[in-house]
Amino acid sequence: MEQNLKTDQNPQTVEKTIEKHSRSNVLAQTVKTGIIKSNLIPMWAGLSLGMYKNKMTLLDNIPEIIFATIGSALVIGAAGAFNNVYDRDIDAIMPRTKNRPTVTGEMSAKSTMSLAIIMLVVGVAVLALASPLAALFGFLGVFLYVVPYTMWTKRRTIYNTEIGSISGAVPPLIGWAAVSTDITHPALMGLFCVMVIWQMPHFYAIAIRKHADYEAANVPMLPVIKGMRRTYYQTNFYLILLILSSFLFGSLSIGIMLVALILSVAWLVMSIYGYHSNTDQVKWATKMFVFSLFHMTILFSTVIIYSLAGVIFKLY
Repeated sequence: MEQNLKTDQNPQTVEKTIEKHSRSNVLAQTVKTGIIKSNLIPMWAGLSLGMYKNKMTLLDNIPEIIFATIGSALVIGAAGAFNNVYDRDIDAIMPRTKNRPTVTGEMSAKSTMSLAIIMLVVGVAVLALASPLAALFGFLGVFLYVVPYTMWTKRRTIYNTEIGSISGAVPPLIGWAAVSTDITHPALMGLFCVMVIWQMPHFYAIAIRKHADYEAANVPMLPVIKGMRRTYYQTNFYLILLILSSFLFGSLSIGIMLVALILSVAWLVMSIYGYHSNTDQVKWATKMFVFSLFHMTILFSTVIIYSLAGVIFKLY
């Protein structure tokens, strides 16, 4: 019976459904919804932490939560769309990006630019409803990602990852600024520093796994220009900095500090042991990449749960 219903569907209806799914998929790839989702987690961490440290209640900040979430999603999507337009020449060379809509022609450069500008303007405006400072950070994050990183350094220097990491660490600042103007708190600095430092071993691992892609596109990623040994030492250097930055969470919670410390130490141990015990560099890089996702998810989820628990318990 169910099979008959499916076969009896109007062909025009089926065609429209497929077309709708195709359009939504093209739009999702254009604004990079995966990156939007992953960046909302640290934004929520900054938001919940700001409410907790400033002794705010959850109910009183529902508008700010909604505005910060929608505004952040829009500005992050705008940054992704801008990036797709500017990088479409090198995206066409790399297998992992050659099917992006701006490369295949499913989205023209003009349409994508228009979409990016609209998302940026609306996103900043929505963030301003939460607070002017949140709007400023939202705009700054897009600017840093598009101009200093994408346009100036990505194709010119091995330090493009360091430059790009600054914009990647803006989401916690947006979340915090949505509910507080005090951006000097050590706990917030901890979130920001962890986000900046975390991106280096994370993206070095990606660069190793996609070495051939970056080499073909002439993008000067560290493993491509300086080789594996330099990348390994530099990865460990940043992991040591990540361990030290864990102590910034001490002003927030000893428990969160210990979580950050244990995760970072484990990452460093895995890096050293995995590098020397595994001759396959791609396998080592893959394990490092997977652990980087595990590290960030666990740490920021812990911050969110701890902060929200503190906010909720204030009601009782």
